[in-house]
Amino acid sequence: MKKLLLLTLLFIQIIEYTSAQNSTETSSTTLIKTENGIVEGTIEKSGVRSFKGIPFAAPPVGNLRWKEPQPAKNWQGIRKAKQFAAKGMQYAVFGDMNFRSTGMSEDCLYLNVWTPPEKNKGLPVLVYFYGGGFVAGDGSEPRYDGESMAAKGIVAVTINYRLAVFGFMAHPELTKESTHHSSGNYGLLDQSAALRWVQKNIAAFGGDPKRVTIAGESAGSASVSAQMASPLSKNLIAAAIGESGSVLGALPAVPLSKGEQTGVEFASSIGLHSLAELRALTADSLLAASKKFGVFRFSITIDGYFLPKSPYVIYEAGEQAHVPLLAGWNSAEMNYHMIMGNEKPTKENFAKAVQKLYGDSAAEALKHYNPSTDEEAEQVATDLASDRFISYSTWKWTDVQSKTGGKPVYRYLFSRPRPPMSAAMGNVTAGLTGGAVHSAEIEYAMGNLATNKVYAWTPDDYKVSKIMQEYFANFIKTVNPNGAGLPTWPMVNNSTIAVMHIDVNTRVESEQHRDRYLFLDRYLKK
Repeated sequence: MKKLLLLTLLFIQIIEYTSAQNSTETSSTTLIKTENGIVEGTIEKSGVRSFKGIPFAAPPVGNLRWKEPQPAKNWQGIRKAKQFAAKGMQYAVFGDMNFRSTGMSEDCLYLNVWTPPEKNKGLPVLVYFYGGGFVAGDGSEPRYDGESMAAKGIVAVTINYRLAVFGFMAHPELTKESTHHSSGNYGLLDQSAALRWVQKNIAAFGGDPKRVTIAGESAGSASVSAQMASPLSKNLIAAAIGESGSVLGALPAVPLSKGEQTGVEFASSIGLHSLAELRALTADSLLAASKKFGVFRFSITIDGYFLPKSPYVIYEAGEQAHVPLLAGWNSAEMNYHMIMGNEKPTKENFAKAVQKLYGDSAAEALKHYNPSTDEEAEQVATDLASDRFISYSTWKWTDVQSKTGGKPVYRYLFSRPRPPMSAAMGNVTAGLTGGAVHSAEIEYAMGNLATNKVYAWTPDDYKVSKIMQEYFANFIKTVNPNGAGLPTWPMVNNSTIAVMHIDVNTRVESEQHRDRYLFLDRYLKK
């Protein structure tokens, strides 16, 4: 009996030791030491490790409102990094946004990291900036989730940055108090601070700070082009991906004096005349006041610090980051109603709309946007609306980067239309276009179709996603999108401008409609 008891106790000790060893091994893969302290993440079902809500800067509140982001403070013990932090202050401007954040707060400067299941070193890194017109968005959106990319051997990062009045208001008093004599661009400075955090900390997560690719869609894509142009960031990145947008046209930078004037007008609109009064407002009051004033009125500024010159001048002089660029746009970025209004899309009505838009240049515009029949008018109007909205600016970025950037440029056109909505959403087909609308490519590129329950994805959609994500992943790993089993994607050069058309039938075509973009280029320079 005594012998049996001893054997039982020994067996229990073995079980407890084994359990402790397993617990230690598990925790060791989810505990990461950053420069500010230890964070504890989560092991997802796929084996990917995720770390959510890590502070990369001090909360921009109180006297830090409208200031360059300051270093995050150290913490003692283990900080749980298992849920997304709060999204930045914003209104529900866009209906396609879906957040997993813990509420909304001015205290929003946090990032999220996904790492492959195996503990590795020297892995390529993806830092993704969300879109939303610089007035909305969040790093917690499922379409940007980094788990799928991490499963492909990439350390993926999403970040938050300040938006609208919180992120882009310039003001003479702000310029005066700044040691750099600048104001505005706080959201872009947040992104730059996150890139510096990545340089210091990403090796602890298995990433290589010398292999950082920055990417984004819409305002996120414009952010990528801005970070490439800024002396604060251009040496922190190894490659760039842009999806629909750049500061060379869409969401352009304005002179600091113009940004300051907008800030003064905003303060006056709510009866305030000093920076102290503006900082004394609660975050909710400031957000409400900015909505009444106009959330889109706060622009990027040529502040002399983050942007020492106009981005056009920087790119044309070849002073931007000399890194490989993969960028493109979608086939139906904007609806034809932006040109036609409520008028029926006929050839005659289109000509009238163009005359109203372009005046003395209308005849030239109609040489490049010229429907031959009434049936073609809707498509041509869609093309013009898309080019004016964001396609031209993306074209301009890839065009000038290929001439002055000194590294390969790869251009794409994404044309896969979204399928009808799922049965849970009523199988709605109304409003679907014959092309890919703005932001439609995100889930395909990031391998996140399954995170969007709105649409009834088909095998063809997953086929397109597999191809597009492979191109993106290859580029992040090797700065070249090409790989086994994929159609060969040539880089842009002076003699042959190739465009990868991404759809069910993914293929390379020579550049079409260059005349349109050259016309818009001339027109915008007048």
